[in-house]
Amino acid sequence: MTTHRAQPDVSASHDAAPETPPCIETDVLVIGGGPAGSTIATLLARKGWQVTMLEKDRHPRFHIGESLLPMNMPILERLGALEKVDAIGMRKLGADFPRDEGGYNTFDFANALDAKFPHAYHVKREQFDQVLFEHARENGVDAREQVKVERVEFDAGDRPSLVHAQAADGNTLAFRPRYVVDASGRDAFLGGKLKLKRKNPRHQSAAVFSHYRGVERRPGRDAGNVSIYRHEHGWAWLIPLADGDMSVGAVCYPDYLKTRKGDSEGFLLRTLEAIPEVKRRMEGAQRVAPVHVTGNYAYECTRMSGPGWLLVGDAWNFVDPMFSSGVYLGMHGAEQGAEVVDGALRDPACEARLQRDTERRLVDGLDEFKWFIYRFTSPTMKHLFANPQNYLKIEQAVVAMLAGDVFDSPRVRRRLRMFRVLYAVASLAMAPRALRDWWHRRRQARADFDGDSLQAGNP
Repeated sequence: MTTHRAQPDVSASHDAAPETPPCIETDVLVIGGGPAGSTIATLLARKGWQVTMLEKDRHPRFHIGESLLPMNMPILERLGALEKVDAIGMRKLGADFPRDEGGYNTFDFANALDAKFPHAYHVKREQFDQVLFEHARENGVDAREQVKVERVEFDAGDRPSLVHAQAADGNTLAFRPRYVVDASGRDAFLGGKLKLKRKNPRHQSAAVFSHYRGVERRPGRDAGNVSIYRHEHGWAWLIPLADGDMSVGAVCYPDYLKTRKGDSEGFLLRTLEAIPEVKRRMEGAQRVAPVHVTGNYAYECTRMSGPGWLLVGDAWNFVDPMFSSGVYLGMHGAEQGAEVVDGALRDPACEARLQRDTERRLVDGLDEFKWFIYRFTSPTMKHLFANPQNYLKIEQAVVAMLAGDVFDSPRVRRRLRMFRVLYAVASLAMAPRALRDWWHRRRQARADFDGDSLQAGNP
């Protein structure tokens, strides 16, 4: 696509600095080469735009967040990458939660209300992210690794005019884009620079996790289930991977994680041993990856976009990964963001409206996940998930939420509102316990945590 650009007045930049050659012109510059960045880069390149994507690390690189949702599958189909992911993934047919009387309940994706895809995958993120990054390159994206964005200059109209970066060999680069997309993940590059990033005021947690080999899997068709458990100080996950490994982690309230005294693996194992079934499933298991700790799990940026720029994925908003929503929300937001950028480049007069409408729609869907996540460790939610009932297809709507179908299905959202009524009634029936738990969760949302081994730039 041939484009005609007016040259921005760099001398009017808020952060005036000498231009560093070489200056590379591009229609869209994407900061970050994770799932959200690769998704929006691929889609925009397919629309005919010149797209440059900069990843500060080199693939493959470790990342947490191995479990996808069924609603990821149509996006992967539209990207043309579904077969590639199938080759590296562990098929996931549902999620399971403990029953009060022992055993577990499986929420099978095939039973979701208005089910659109009956399965998803668990993936090793270093493989998944590399597949999508290379797929973007195959689709015409100028995808560069080990190039770290250091500074963005803005013109007098508050639009990005020049992006400064440094390559691994020490060479400096300058890019002159028409649009900047921040897909930098939990680094939240623009959100931090523009002072938009803040801790989620309603939810706060931290996590410790690793990969283990030899963890017992569920039998039969449940072998690919993600298993979710509660413990006294939060919740835990077991995610089976295709090569026989198991992703194992514990999400904890900050005040509990502060009791960790240097031995992260010992802390993780002590936490998991408090869950009898997890302890049994991990007997004889061997750790095969480093133990990581990450804090300040939940945060958000006060804006998603501005003139000539857009935040997608974790660079905009990150919630507790309780229902494995992170990769899906990032890729879905990137797909919607591609329409915003394409529309704004073709007709700049539409930019503000496109940004506003997309942010409102994404916030509405994200709020469905947040409502469940904020309450998941409560005694009320524990009771309802341990004793599911499909009155008026409410259980099927919950399964649809677990599958990621929270944006475009009015039938699902109506029944999720009915679930909220059931939650309120059940909370009244156990009012003293529910009130104590609510107060504890509210206090934890204001707690501080220091010691993030993955993302030092978190708020």
